[in-house]
Amino acid sequence: MAQPIGRHFLQIPGPSNVPDRILRAMSAPTIDHRGPEFARLTLDILDAVKPVFGTTGPVIVYPSSGTGAWEAALVNTLSAGDRVVAFETGHFATLWSQMARRFGLQVDVVPGDWRHGADPDALAERLEADSGHAIKAVCVVHNETSTGALSRIPEIRRVLDEAGHPALLLVDTISSLGSVDYRHDEWGVDVTVSCSQKGLMLPPGLGFNAVSEKALRAHAAATLPRSYWDWAPILEANRTGFFHSTPATNLLYGLREALRMLDEEGLPAVFERHARHGEATRAAVRAWGLDVLCLDEREHSPVLTAVLLPEGHDADKVREVILERFNMSLGAGLGKLRGRVFRIGHLGHFNDVALAGTLAGVQMGLELAGLPPEGDGVTAALRVLTTGAAA
Repeated sequence: MAQPIGRHFLQIPGPSNVPDRILRAMSAPTIDHRGPEFARLTLDILDAVKPVFGTTGPVIVYPSSGTGAWEAALVNTLSAGDRVVAFETGHFATLWSQMARRFGLQVDVVPGDWRHGADPDALAERLEADSGHAIKAVCVVHNETSTGALSRIPEIRRVLDEAGHPALLLVDTISSLGSVDYRHDEWGVDVTVSCSQKGLMLPPGLGFNAVSEKALRAHAAATLPRSYWDWAPILEANRTGFFHSTPATNLLYGLREALRMLDEEGLPAVFERHARHGEATRAAVRAWGLDVLCLDEREHSPVLTAVLLPEGHDADKVREVILERFNMSLGAGLGKLRGRVFRIGHLGHFNDVALAGTLAGVQMGLELAGLPPEGDGVTAALRVLTTGAAA
């Protein structure tokens, strides 16, 4: 590979680009995590992060990846042998259900084709058959990062309510939080799982659990083993602005700055920007004569688009050409989608001009990789960005 010129375009669906403001905030000297300055920082963050989750309740912050936050959601609310319904919407939903099995939970997987979000009707069937309320939790990935399909969480909640079922609702927002409208309290979510390196525009290293009162009651009765992940000592320490173990101080500086940036833009504007970028990207893909992996118009992700290539074409080869020629990284296909799709990330600290450049790189890369576009996807995308018209 020749020496790359210009900035690297990191267009994977996370980790996303870290803004200079956040990098500068993180470069501040580390302070005493038992001192008064740190307590003020913590209390500030724990209050400011709540609107991003759409909650007035507690948000627990771990020095962890999103995978750690998955584990925390399970071990704090469930006991060995509990039955859990999990939707197979893609690679990451599959990994979460596999984790649940390793903890001795009985996981009832709702099969999926990896081209749709969670099916509310399939949940209704399982709840109707569960007259004894053996199902203790329902696990849903809000935005499946491997497929670009968004699950309709309010409809899942409505199914639970109509059935009068007491199961907990656990939702992964790892790739949607801070980019897509999300309402933990209003949608009746019991544990919302997330992390730092996507819509929050930080490097990897922070995991989150937003928890409901119902989840806290479940925590009191849950018996899965937990120590590092236990909510109780963290919540107790957080009351005075501290953590029960060493926190990721400089990432917390970055989180404070990220929350300021989201507040300055305004969450509705953030959500609208991501929705517009998703629509523009899909317009480009269709103009190229390619298929968007997600099939349901109600479920298209605003943060990434997975592009399905025709049989006989290797998506990883397209990614390789684009990286070598244009210094741009696209997301790989994961699991059973390996080599069949590439993923265009359009999330975080990202504007219209950056999207136009990204799509131009993809369009040139398709041509060079032996998959010439049928039409001008860049122009189709620009039409959406300038007029809002996809046709």
